[in-house]
Amino acid sequence: QVQLVESGGGLVQAGGSLRLSCAASGRTISSYTMGWFRQAPGKEREFVAAIVWSGTNTDYVDSVKGRFTISRDNAKNTIYLQMNSLRPEDTAVYYCAAQQWLVSGLDSLYNYAYWGQGTQVTVSS
Repeated sequence: QVQLVESGGGLVQAGGSLRLSCAASGRTISSYTMGWFRQAPGKEREFVAAIVWSGTNTDYVDSVKGRFTISRDNAKNTIYLQMNSLRPEDTAVYYCAAQQWLVSGLDSLYNYAYWGQGTQVTVSS
């Protein structure tokens, strides 16, 4: 079992930055592909970014490319999502997810077995 706890959300003005963290416990994440998803009110949960277990590949939804960066620190058992140039449409609850040895279908929430409780990100205009 992997437990995931997100932090770092908050209220920020458009154009600002936030860094989300996802701390894992229960198992080391070195063999886990990690992802970030988000869900806005009244909308389905959508893929944001992912980093494969080896750290060699990342994937992003088109709307955040060039603005968000996903990274991992296996020594700290933590992943991060650096979010720059935030927009009001980025407002959502952000969730961290994990799946062992995942190498394809990184953008499908159905491929992840472990989820955190989420952290709220609100971007004001």
